[in-house]
Amino acid sequence: MNRFVAHRKHSMLNYAPSLPCFLAVAVSINIVGSPSLPAATPITPVPRTDQNSRIAHEQLLAKTKQGRIDIYFAGDSITRRWGCTDPQYQDLMAQWRENFFGWNAANFAWGGDTVQNILWRLENGELEGVNPKVIVLLAGTNNLGRDAIGDGADAKVEEVVAGIRAILDSMQRQAPQATILLMGILPRNNPPAGAALMPTINRINKRLAGFADGQRVRHLNLNAQLTDTDGKLIDGMTVDGLHLGLKGYQVWADALKPIFTKLLGPPAKEDHAPPPTGDPSARQ
Repeated sequence: MNRFVAHRKHSMLNYAPSLPCFLAVAVSINIVGSPSLPAATPITPVPRTDQNSRIAHEQLLAKTKQGRIDIYFAGDSITRRWGCTDPQYQDLMAQWRENFFGWNAANFAWGGDTVQNILWRLENGELEGVNPKVIVLLAGTNNLGRDAIGDGADAKVEEVVAGIRAILDSMQRQAPQATILLMGILPRNNPPAGAALMPTINRINKRLAGFADGQRVRHLNLNAQLTDTDGKLIDGMTVDGLHLGLKGYQVWADALKPIFTKLLGPPAKEDHAPPPTGDPSARQ
């Protein structure tokens, strides 16, 4: 059986888990007991079938066996751009090293991934045997389009919340000693849906905050730091109304570093993380 299609026998089954800076002053960090939650919507892990994503998956599988990984970043393009080798993002790579060198941080995010795609990656080897001490997860924005506005909002809220519950369950099963830092979905102002998605995003983030259990899962919401008093993105925080720019990434880094220090101690003088990966189709 093809490894990419079925690394684990349960990877394509319906998945309903049982998981009951300068500007960092007002970052919301929820560490509270989890409320009683309703049964999760079944979530099916979905692979990316394009050739570029297949190659990237193989690269990330190889990455799990290299170096030492104490901090594991998972997510979509917002996370991926921060620590990749693509030539157009070298300023972000430099910022990544400046903030996280010495903590053995590795980036396993892939652009365009939905919660279903991220779940598939986790269930098909991209976390197997890594045993990080900290996991940072930012996911869900790629599930939200025009159909997440108005009458379609309820279904999308349930889809994303259930998907992230499934991801957390997978992470905790494979890395039971890790502390998971669950990020709230970031603000958006990109066409065509843009700011009209913010009520849906806010509803999802409120639900995600309830996943914090006081020990293994912590919820961080940066949105008050990225937006003005009217809820609009502050100039320079993103490059396109969706993807963070240097200023926005620094807000994120400034929120993470005190937590990393508390959990791992100060960064070491040497770093043993595996070499960063990039878009296989990008010209190096």
